[in-house]
Order: sequence, then C-alpha cells, then structure tokens
Amino acid sequence: MAEPSGARDIPVRARLVVAITAVGACACALPLLRPGVPWAAVALLAGLYALCEWPARCPVLAGRVDVPVASGSFFPGLLAAVFLLPPGAAALVAVPGALLAYVEDEPRRVRRIWRAAQLAVAAATAARCHQLLGGRTVLGGRAPGAVPDFPYALLPAGAAALVFCLVLTALDGLILATAERRPVGTAWRGLLLRSLAPHCVHGLAGLMMAVLWRSRFGPPAALFVLLPMYISCWVFAQYHRERAAHQATIRALVQAVDIKDKYTRGHSERVGRASELIARELGMAEGRLEVIRFAGILHDVGKLGVPTRVLRKDGPLTPEERAVIELHPEYGHEMVRGIGFLGEARAAILHHHERLDGSGYPYGLVGAQIPEAARVVAVADAFDAMTSTRSYRRARPVTAAVGELRRCAGAQFDPRVVEGLVRALSRHGWHVEVTAAEPAAAAPRGNVPVPGPTGRTGPSGPSADGRRPPADGPRPAARPSSTPGA
Repeated sequence: MAEPSGARDIPVRARLVVAITAVGACACALPLLRPGVPWAAVALLAGLYALCEWPARCPVLAGRVDVPVASGSFFPGLLAAVFLLPPGAAALVAVPGALLAYVEDEPRRVRRIWRAAQLAVAAATAARCHQLLGGRTVLGGRAPGAVPDFPYALLPAGAAALVFCLVLTALDGLILATAERRPVGTAWRGLLLRSLAPHCVHGLAGLMMAVLWRSRFGPPAALFVLLPMYISCWVFAQYHRERAAHQATIRALVQAVDIKDKYTRGHSERVGRASELIARELGMAEGRLEVIRFAGILHDVGKLGVPTRVLRKDGPLTPEERAVIELHPEYGHEMVRGIGFLGEARAAILHHHERLDGSGYPYGLVGAQIPEAARVVAVADAFDAMTSTRSYRRARPVTAAVGELRRCAGAQFDPRVVEGLVRALSRHGWHVEVTAAEPAAAAPRGNVPVPGPTGRTGPSGPSADGRRPPADGPRPAARPSSTPGA
C-alpha cells in the first residue's frame, strides 16, 4: 500500500490529503454514536484484525520470524467486518490494526494515521455498498444460524470487495502524487491491476468468514478460514522474499562484472532477456524460463576472475591473453556452484562457449553433449555481441547478425535455437543499445525489423575494426571466414 514519503518534511499538499482523509474516517464512524451498535462483534473483529498486524511489532517475534504479509495488506478479517457490520462499525474495525501495524520509515505517526484513515474510509464505503445491494439480508440478516442465500450473496460481496479495492488504490495514487511528487498521469498507473486479484481473494475469504460467523457454530468457526489463509500468505511471502534474495544476488554479481568490464556494460541483462525469449519460443516449461534467463544474465560472471588489464585491452589479444579469457566459463561455474536455485544455469555458464562441431571451449563438447541451456545462451550471447555498438567497433544490423547466426548454424550454433531466436525477433523485435563507455553517435536504436522464420540473409563479414574482438560473440576457430568475437 502506498504511503507518504519517508522524509520528515512531508509536503503541505500531502499533509492536507492525510488530514482530509482522517476527517473523512471520523465522519464515517459518526453513526456509532447511535444506539444499537453490535459492540461485541466490533471488538472481536477489530481484535482479530489487530492480531494479524501484531507479529511484525512484537518485541519477541520481530526480527526472528518473517511477517506473513506486508503491514495493512491482510484483509480477510477486515472484509468480514464489511460484510457483517454497519458502515461506521466496519470503519472502526480497521483502526486498531492500522495503528498497531509495524512502520519502518519515519514519520511513523503520520504513516499510521494515514493507514488507519485510508482503511477506515475504504471499509465504510465498501460496507455501504454491500448494504445497499442487500448483502446483509442474503447473508441471513441478524439472525444467528441463518442460512445465507447463495449464489446471490456473491454479487454484493464481490461489489463490496471491488469498491474497497478502488477506494484504496484511489487514495494510494493521491498520496503518491502529493507526497512523492509523482506526475498525476503516472501516480495511479498499475495500482488497480496489482491490487485487484489479491483483494478479490481476500474478499472471498472474508465472505467465508462472515458465513461461518453467522452459522450456528459462531465466531470461533471463522478462524477455520483465517488461520489457513494466514499460513498461505506466509508461504507466499516467503516465496517472494526468497525470489527477491535471488534477484539481489544476481544483480550484485552482474554489477560487479559491468564495473570490471566497461566494454560489455548492459550486455548481461540483454543476453538474459534474449535467452528467455528463445526458451519461450522453443516451448520450454514456465519453470525453466527464469533459470534460462539467470543463465544468460550470469554467463560472463567468470570475467571477475580475469585480470582487468586483459578485459580492457584495446589492441589484439596475445595467445596467452586469449587463453586467460577462455578460462572465464570455468571461473564462472566455480563462482556459482554453490547457488542452488540456479539449477541448470550453472551448466549453461560453464558451456556457453562450446560449439556443435567440438571446436569450442572449455571442454570441446560436441552436438547434444552441450546442455540445451548452454546452446540457448550461446546464440543469445553472440547475437547481442554483434548487434551492440562498442568502443572498438560498430554494431551490425539485426538482419546481418541473424544472417551470420544462420551461416554458423550446424557448426557453431544449434539451428533449432537460431530459428527460435528468429521467431522471437519477428514477434517482439529487438531494442539495440550502445554498451560502450563512450557511445558512438551512429549507433542504431529502437525496435529493428528482422526477417521472419523463413527469411534468409546472406553471410556478413566480420565487423571488427582491428582492435580486440569481443570475448562474447561467435569465435573464428578453424574457419576461413571468421565471425566477430572470442
């Protein structure tokens, strides 16, 4: 959920938004002054929602166990209150949990007030919508043990969950536009799409809680919904934390390579993107796509073990220097050997310079001996090397690079993988970028059209301009007409 900026000096407009929202929340709770409020249910549901927010702030648990979900984002209990209570009571249920929630950044007090006001307004508005659509009647009214009228109960509940989501995202965008000074046109972009599915799931769980709450088993039965949902959110959050840790590990390794080898800055990310596109065209399972992308991103991580003077040399490489460069796949494999989540990406890092005819390195594997992931990365690597302008030579046009890959297919590259790249390029295009420390003025940019799967282009000659060839493109081993790269 979006919140005010972390700076203590919150802009005046943002403070005004927080104040107006807080006044609106108080106005939503005014009907509680009337008699007949179900205070027992309000207290139970408010306590239940606050309990869901409590672990992150508990001195015993904080820092020792992972919080299942981000503060203020576990809503089944709050939406159950929306379905069971009048609007003012539903607004009040949101306040204790929001004020109790863990807040990492300053100013914490303002952030908690904002969260409480935002949730109170959203809950009251959603409860009013549910009430107007007859939701409480189809749930059995106030009679305990009443049987809800399904499937008619789904319509008002779904509408209320949608209104809850719309109000929250509207207020999120407003605070982003005022507190973080984002352009009005972009403040709301993507907020609704990201929030809609989780809110619908929480709304369904909240409806199940409300049904059990009304049943003859009473409020304790609602915990049978809340507890499994909370555990599911914890597992989901664990997955995302682990994924974020994976991404951070890979990002750190790639940044280290980019800093060391200025000639290939950005190359790793593009090879990862091209590898994933090829893998998708080849029909690989969804579970493999991310691993193939990791392989492309990390294929040159072994350059960290190569002396910087060799990587940054502008002239031709000596045989000894080339031998050192050709050790980088083995260095890379050693570096990532213990990273379990990389899976087959480790083999791709080791073998992405092998060739089908056996003249590659480091082990001279032939044909199907080369892992499929390595064959994919080899094509993506060579393609980006040829289509990127660097300080020592100009980029080749995409069509010329495709022609060169096709010419080398069967000897250096897997023809099936090459055609997979061609299909991916015809479908998605390719954004050609400059990767040199000092970009060439004539470098082509933008989505470049490429020949379709049946299109052919003739061989294109080498594009090296007399300085050192890149260490990541097609290599000229025992071939009369060479392609660029080592």
